[in-house]
Amino acid sequence: MRDLQTIAACACAAKRVLARLGANEKNRALEAIAGALEANVDQILAANAEDIAHGREVGLNDGLIDRLTLTAERIAGIAEGVRQVAALDDPVGEVLWMKTRPNGLRIGQKRVPMGVIGIIYEARPNVTVDAAALCFKAGSACVLRGGKEAFHSSMCLASLMRGALEACGLPADAVNLVEDTSRETANRMMRLNGYLDVLIPRGGAGLIRAVVENATVPVIETGTGNCHVYVDESADLEKAAAILKNAKCQRISVCNAAESLLVHEAVAEKFLPLAAQALAPDHVKLHGCARTREILGSAVLPATDEDYAREYLDYEISVKVVSSLDEAVEHINRYNTGHSECIVTESYTAAERFLDEVDAAAVYANASTRFTDGFEFGFGAEIGISTQKLHARGPMGLEALTSTKYIIYGSGQVR
Repeated sequence: MRDLQTIAACACAAKRVLARLGANEKNRALEAIAGALEANVDQILAANAEDIAHGREVGLNDGLIDRLTLTAERIAGIAEGVRQVAALDDPVGEVLWMKTRPNGLRIGQKRVPMGVIGIIYEARPNVTVDAAALCFKAGSACVLRGGKEAFHSSMCLASLMRGALEACGLPADAVNLVEDTSRETANRMMRLNGYLDVLIPRGGAGLIRAVVENATVPVIETGTGNCHVYVDESADLEKAAAILKNAKCQRISVCNAAESLLVHEAVAEKFLPLAAQALAPDHVKLHGCARTREILGSAVLPATDEDYAREYLDYEISVKVVSSLDEAVEHINRYNTGHSECIVTESYTAAERFLDEVDAAAVYANASTRFTDGFEFGFGAEIGISTQKLHARGPMGLEALTSTKYIIYGSGQVR
């Protein structure tokens, strides 16, 4: 087992090679990685089965087991994500602008690799591949520290990727997995100044908070997802029910799943029974306001401020009847985590106001919040969903993983 300092030093050595690679060389390696994943599905599933069995032994809930689980279909999707990254334009080397100053200096701004990118994440083995592919295409080496829950899966995936890189004549240390999953090692990784150029946490609120509060290296904060669906007074109620069901139930363990439902009082009596009916097959537990309980009955649990602020990651949702679009926007901006928010409405004016006034990385009119995803946005795999406002916000694809430098052409000018 390599210690963290050795891994970081190897990544720094690899970054110098990666920074010189052209798009064709990087794409060839990514195709090799995708092929290696597809050729070794049984090996990956066997490693994943060990993690699932251990997860059940230690009592992981259904949502975490779902995040942890790989299937042949999900592995195929991961490989396709790698190929999508290969198909994307290489941002490295792009000159964003070039201007000539009055003194004859030509000054421009150019995209360059970050260098070494660290990612700390939890029970999401797909992140091992997504992060490595994006960092590699963006010209950077990566240091990956996954959770102990996905240890065997991540080890298998990282080994396959490193082997594919070596087969292409490229440094395996472009992709590095920290095998020590202890908290102490995570804390040390947060302080790898001089080695890591940026650190990105992907996981629950506790992990993200720990990284933001303790890291001394630069951090891009990815966020938890307390996402809302607001059904406006002009909404097509059948459309609203379908959007709600998808946003809440299609996959409960992800940060873009809906955790709260807001309904305009003008349609509450008609829509709430439709909503309950749509959510019933998945046995979704409702936490509602007094008006919601009047309409749907005592089976709805009373909602508290904690319920409205909670990311359930389970078959539960908070519900509130609001008197206006203004109240809906105010409620969302108070309780949301800046991730993804949705209005269902047939009013252009209401949709535009919602899109303008709700403070979140992704704001939808008449579509499920489940689309907040790099794959769905056409970025290929994503490194995470940034909920901060500096440098990157929303699904983070290749461009978000580059920095810039100024390039200046002169002809002997002095100041």
